[in-house]
Amino acid sequence: MGGGGGGGAAGFYDAALQRREAMMGKSGPAALVKNFRVFSIACFACIGGVLYGYNQGMFSGVLAMPAFKKHMGEYDPFDDNANQTKKGWLTAILELGAWLGTLLSGFMAEVLSRKYGVLVACLVFMLGVIIQATSISGGHQTILAGRFITGMGVGSLAMIIPIYNSEVAPPEVRGALVALQQLAICFGIMVSFWIDYGTNYIGGTTLETQTDAAWLVPICLQLAPALILFFGMMFMPFSPRWLIHHGREPEARKVLSTLRGLSPDHELVELEFLEIKAQSLFEKRSIAELFPELREQTAWNIFKLQFVAIKKLFQTKAMFRRVIVASVTMFFQQWSGINAVLYYAPQIFKQLGLSGNTTSLLATGVVGIVMFIATVPAVLWIDRVGRKPVLTIGALGMATCHIIIAVIVAKNIDQWETHKAAGWAAVAMVWLFVIHFGYSWGPCAWIIVAEIWPLSTRPYGVALGASSNWMNNFIVGQVTPDMLKAIPYGTYIIFGVLTYMGAAFIWFFVPETKRLTLEEMDIIFGSEGTAQADNERMAEINNEIGLTQFLGGGSATHGAATGSDTGYPAEKEKSEHFTQHV
Repeated sequence: MGGGGGGGAAGFYDAALQRREAMMGKSGPAALVKNFRVFSIACFACIGGVLYGYNQGMFSGVLAMPAFKKHMGEYDPFDDNANQTKKGWLTAILELGAWLGTLLSGFMAEVLSRKYGVLVACLVFMLGVIIQATSISGGHQTILAGRFITGMGVGSLAMIIPIYNSEVAPPEVRGALVALQQLAICFGIMVSFWIDYGTNYIGGTTLETQTDAAWLVPICLQLAPALILFFGMMFMPFSPRWLIHHGREPEARKVLSTLRGLSPDHELVELEFLEIKAQSLFEKRSIAELFPELREQTAWNIFKLQFVAIKKLFQTKAMFRRVIVASVTMFFQQWSGINAVLYYAPQIFKQLGLSGNTTSLLATGVVGIVMFIATVPAVLWIDRVGRKPVLTIGALGMATCHIIIAVIVAKNIDQWETHKAAGWAAVAMVWLFVIHFGYSWGPCAWIIVAEIWPLSTRPYGVALGASSNWMNNFIVGQVTPDMLKAIPYGTYIIFGVLTYMGAAFIWFFVPETKRLTLEEMDIIFGSEGTAQADNERMAEINNEIGLTQFLGGGSATHGAATGSDTGYPAEKEKSEHFTQHV
């Protein structure tokens, strides 16, 4: 079944692709130039990715600033030997808010639209930033509240904007625009580290001289891009896919023609319109079959659907295997220690013997640069080399860096002053660790999570993976300060051993998903028939709305053999937007 159905699906996709290429040309830089209007919209929307990355990286430098510590008391004590549990809450509560924002963002994007969902997320984000700015008088309570609310905005933006970008983009440039989101996040992290390095000098670098502006400026700077995104988004078009899904087809056709710079009756606009309509009908009919009580598109039904659908993933052995792959892959991504480095880099570098807050912030800035550069080639390699080799080699590299750091720390923890070379060697290992993460587990873990699900359950499966990501992100952020204090070199051993286990998990338990059809996924996970049923439903819809005939496919029999990946443009690549999470 895998070979025949998959080949037919590929044939149907090829027919659509060849028809499109005949009119628009192939993918690549030239396609981005031709679709400059869409490219510019996507670049603008990726301000949301910059906000996410900036927020993630900025707070590590703020935590190291004496003027900030002065207002936080026991939540960020001057004494590195003091209780560190509460310090973890200052960082980790953002992830708790993002976890909640992620759970609500699917509902918000579907009920309000992707466009208005972004506006609401921006307002929530800005409210959180404003609350944090009042912590000069409010202390740690306002930072905690502000970061939780900011986290809700970050979580929503990180989910909705990639969906929006994938739905306004034509298929020939969608992959490039998905990758753009990941680069925007890494760019935000990189910029945040260097802004922290600069503002650390405001007033001076000691407790006596440093002013509150040193930490207030990097926190409040977030408002500028958030305001630009909020007001600019008001003038952006609605997602054509959302319009069609909600019965606004004439408006969707008009938006498509504007985005493509073509007349509403142009053949290319008609082709894309029919592809989107087919995917919308497929989703509605899948819901009607799986959850007949939720078939009406009421706000309450849309809210319940994501939770009911995720619950259903646990009810068969074959689906539960996919749940294990998605949730455990995200577990190992976070327990590789990447966010321990991003959140507490200055503290880690200080512990590795870099004297002075300024020097540790400088070393932290290098983390941002190398991570950004390392992420670029991942887009080029992943479809050539495959997921398993890249993830396994990346995990082995990260784990080995951790073990080397642990050995260096164990031998030199009390004599950094006389063994500066050892300290810099450990710092270099942190930089190498970030490089290994950048090309492997950063983007590739999310690709695995997006690819393993049948078409009809993919949105809910990816949401489950996102939930696992944020929750483990929260736990790592919470426990890292205590771990660094209680077991300085043991922290790296724990991260290293867990990452070696992650490499073994990927190699022995996760199938290679490169170029697999949906049917072949079913065979691997033991749920044969799921994709075939999806194929048949999609083929029926293709014939019903005239897409098969439009592509010159001929009879309904041909459509039945070729249906599944008609959903490719709207669904398969749409799912890959989740690679922005670190």
